[in-house]
Amino acid sequence: MDHRPGTAPALISSSRARTALLKRLSAATSEINTATVTAMTQRHEWFGQLDPESRSWIGILARAGIDGFVTWFSGAEFKAETVFEAAPRAMARRISLQQTVDLVRTTTEVLEEQLQHLLPRGDRQPVQLGIVHYSREIAFAAAAIYARAAEARGAWDSRIEATIVDAVVRAETDESMLSRASTLGWNTESRVVVAIGGMAEDGSIDALRRAAAKLSLDVLAAPQGDRLVCIIGGAGVTEPVETCDRIAQLQEHFATGPIVVGPTAETLAGAPRSARAAASGYRAAKAWPEGPRTLLSVDLLPERALAGDGHARRVLASELYPALAAHKELLDTCVGFLDCGSSMEATARALFIHPNTVRYRLKRIQEVTGYNPADPREAYILRMAITLGRLHD
Repeated sequence: MDHRPGTAPALISSSRARTALLKRLSAATSEINTATVTAMTQRHEWFGQLDPESRSWIGILARAGIDGFVTWFSGAEFKAETVFEAAPRAMARRISLQQTVDLVRTTTEVLEEQLQHLLPRGDRQPVQLGIVHYSREIAFAAAAIYARAAEARGAWDSRIEATIVDAVVRAETDESMLSRASTLGWNTESRVVVAIGGMAEDGSIDALRRAAAKLSLDVLAAPQGDRLVCIIGGAGVTEPVETCDRIAQLQEHFATGPIVVGPTAETLAGAPRSARAAASGYRAAKAWPEGPRTLLSVDLLPERALAGDGHARRVLASELYPALAAHKELLDTCVGFLDCGSSMEATARALFIHPNTVRYRLKRIQEVTGYNPADPREAYILRMAITLGRLHD
């Protein structure tokens, strides 16, 4: 019969000697357990910071591991994972894998130290060899348990993440949604933007998240149909143009096509406004295929307005146009400049003013509206704002 390597039956041929050794080893387990808990307190600062209940469970785990070694060493049927069944499943969330490694290492070291004065010299070598084999099995068992816990937690976190993204898209950011985001470690007071692009067939949200982290961006993402909706926060969310440039570096994680970034919201609770603008921009982006692949939703105001986005029409008609119309000479110059094919000299002749005056007024228009009439794209936005503003009046 083949015995498990490192166990007493595999190392000691005499049954009488095995029985005597196991009896002495069993008698020493209480002292070894006490020494282990003492060593955990002295060697690991995190152990002292745990609540009394968690420290008690770790003591039980250590005792289960030491008793398990005696059972395993005897050659009896034993599964290493049963050691961790002594503690509740919640311990996997309270105690990290690194801390579990500390527990296994410290218990092993104390066990070896205690053997030097609790067992006679003749018993030490086979027991030490057994400890090497046993500690390896325990380490693999711990890794397997944490791997399964991580998979289960990952699946559950993905479902929570999807509900948060859906709530933002639906504009249902109530306290329960913010609470769910907090359970994922999201800072609900962080500035955020919503970005929407195509969902790549072989895209990995985890890969997107890792790439974003390198840019100081936090990501909550979920596919919705053929779209990938991302809530993006973190220190990397700064000025709109800078944020858009950072998000552009994540293009490879989206399908081919536009990626539209909504306006910045001060907190997660304000994210629905950003999501609404990003979704509208994503739908309208096909009308401007010449534009950059990653762009702000505000860059698509004309296309969004033509596609029926009432919010885009209001921005053009009720915000941009009044800023221009408040200065009649600027409005007249802007209309004249656009009607004259963006010719400064032709505009000056049409308005009976000097070209330098036209030049000055064009500069003022850009200061007042943020758009340069001499730029073809921005001239289009100004023309749309004037048209909608006049209709609104």
